[in-house]
Amino acid sequence: MMIRTKRFIKKIVMAALAGSLILGAASCGLSSENSAEFKPALSTDTSCTIKVAGSYSNFESLESEFERFYEYYPNVSLNYVYLDDYNNTIASALTSDEAPDIYVTASWMLDDEKMAPVLDSAEILSDPSLNIDLDCIRQGARWTLENGDVIMIPIFTRSYGMLVNMDIFEKNNLEVPDTYSELVETCDKLIAAGFDTPIMGDNGLTVAGIYYAFAFPLFCNNVIGNPEAVAALNNMDSSAGEYMRPALDKIGSFVDKGYLNPKLCSDEIENDYDAVIMRFFEGDVPMMLGSGDMVSGTQKRESKSEAFIANPFKYKFYVVPSGDEGGYFLDSVNLFFSVNKNSPNLDMTNEFIRFLMREKELGNMAAIKRLITPTNDFSLDEVYASLEDFPKERYFSFQETGLNDAVTKEFRAAAYKVANGEMTVDEAVSAYGSLWDN
Repeated sequence: MMIRTKRFIKKIVMAALAGSLILGAASCGLSSENSAEFKPALSTDTSCTIKVAGSYSNFESLESEFERFYEYYPNVSLNYVYLDDYNNTIASALTSDEAPDIYVTASWMLDDEKMAPVLDSAEILSDPSLNIDLDCIRQGARWTLENGDVIMIPIFTRSYGMLVNMDIFEKNNLEVPDTYSELVETCDKLIAAGFDTPIMGDNGLTVAGIYYAFAFPLFCNNVIGNPEAVAALNNMDSSAGEYMRPALDKIGSFVDKGYLNPKLCSDEIENDYDAVIMRFFEGDVPMMLGSGDMVSGTQKRESKSEAFIANPFKYKFYVVPSGDEGGYFLDSVNLFFSVNKNSPNLDMTNEFIRFLMREKELGNMAAIKRLITPTNDFSLDEVYASLEDFPKERYFSFQETGLNDAVTKEFRAAAYKVANGEMTVDEAVSAYGSLWDN
């Protein structure tokens, strides 16, 4: 049986708030202690080995936390193990003699029958006796099962938006736009200033491509405002395609006005990560669309870009102002940890998780990886400063929409086809339910 998460919609927003309070109750009274010095709960002489398994080829930010944990438990040995073909090997790894004590999980696993054994092996981390401070996690990054249990804790989060070349804006006396009308006006001014294509990105179908960052949060906001749409969209009902129309109209209009050139993006950017970052570092792109994963790769690539070394510039991350009142901060968890409930060193494994679930430690990891912390502190990296105090009415998580992964694929396919002239908006709306496979 698939493990289901709670679904939140505007119609039952009070239930959503209640759910967050229930989650917080597992760590009632801990939030005020979160910023205090960590106090070991086990004997500091304990000696054991803890293994963490994941899909990153290297995990420097986690290894930095190993070193910090050793200050409290010097006889504990923590090791990170990279598993090749992780999604297809983690289930068997958990039943082997070398089973990890902690392992990486993802939200999509909750709806995948094949991953049931992986989730069945997970410790219930919301158990009050573990004293893990789940209250330090912001609401949009919390994932709770229907029964209220928490078996996955967020380590990194991301959003979708654009990297902005702040030097270009300053030199042209421009402010970063807050609303869609301001975005259009800004693009006109940039074109007049000689920037033929004010916005670029990867012209692909991934969540890190142009169309997810530009318009998917706008689509999600429309769905949240129309909760009756969720079932029809998830069931691939062709009539539900109408809910995509406002977002698709904006994409089509934006391309038609020349602010975004999909063909040029395809010619100059071959993927949604390395290539998009290196193209941005050429220094002549005012706004580059993508995900937080794109941002995470910037620091290491600054030194690899000859153009950036020769002419460095300031840049920051902003959500795309696709709405009339502004942009939408779509909160998405990049990576979760789960604890193997069958670990021979379960007490110390849970103790490490208790240590990690603190604003200081999560912030340290996020800063090293340059992803967004799952806490409420966005001040750790100036590149994400625009997310600080983001308007709550335009902030939501993907979980809150109630949509399944198939819907995101249909939207990405629709947006791509409209932007690239393969379909009109009317055709894409009518073809909902069959777009991804055609």
